[in-house]
Amino acid sequence: MITALPRIALAVRDFDAALATFRDTFGMPVFDFSDRTVPLLGAHVAMCAPAIGSNVELMAPNDLGRPLSQALQKFLDKRGEGIYALMLEAPDPDAEAVELAGRGLDVLPLMAGAGGRDVHPRSTHGVLVRVYPNDSADTGGPHAGAAPGLSGIVRAVLATADAPAAATAWGHGFGLAVDATVHDADRGVVSVTCRAPKGGVVELVSAADPSRPFAAAIERSVKEQGGGLYALVLRAADPDAALATLADRGAVTATGPAGREVTVFGTRFVIE
Repeated sequence: MITALPRIALAVRDFDAALATFRDTFGMPVFDFSDRTVPLLGAHVAMCAPAIGSNVELMAPNDLGRPLSQALQKFLDKRGEGIYALMLEAPDPDAEAVELAGRGLDVLPLMAGAGGRDVHPRSTHGVLVRVYPNDSADTGGPHAGAAPGLSGIVRAVLATADAPAAATAWGHGFGLAVDATVHDADRGVVSVTCRAPKGGVVELVSAADPSRPFAAAIERSVKEQGGGLYALVLRAADPDAALATLADRGAVTATGPAGREVTVFGTRFVIE
């Protein structure tokens, strides 16, 4: 069974710049595993691991002769920097892959050198999902960060044309707990929230009233990009103060359709 949503990976071109941004601008504890992952996988990998929420994983190609680096480079060439994959965990990824395929998900063949199994975005409403063994990236947490006091990912917002249909894939397909469908008039969307047993939340949203700014943004994401992960939500004790600190440190911040936003490395973070 799927046990947790421990992290979401971003593909970046400049690994050192990404480390500096999340460590110095976002104030997150950052752990660089490149001394192990470059020889093993041919890619730089680091983990931003605040005390609360799912981690932000940073990945960058290093050796284009290796499959993971090739996949990362292909993604960067096609889509630019941004959210690359959502990571789930299970006791035995290979056994889980058989279960997932039996429930109708499009499980890909094992990538050479990979420690987990991939599920194609076409069966998950636009997001590559990787299933790793439990505790696959233990950083010894929890870890306290510096100002502006941001959490890890408390919710991943996935844009889709049909939230209830997406909930079938995420609920039945991955076996996640699924909340009741919500018709959110303020945001103009239909919303379904899915939860992993040991932590991790995915909110599936589809536009219902495109006259509302958030619904219009979701509808545009579906039309232009085929949907997928729209935003990663972080939490702060004082969201306005956190946003001001990020702006002072040079991050591009704004009040967008989803609320207080900061965009870095092609990824929209919403601060609540």
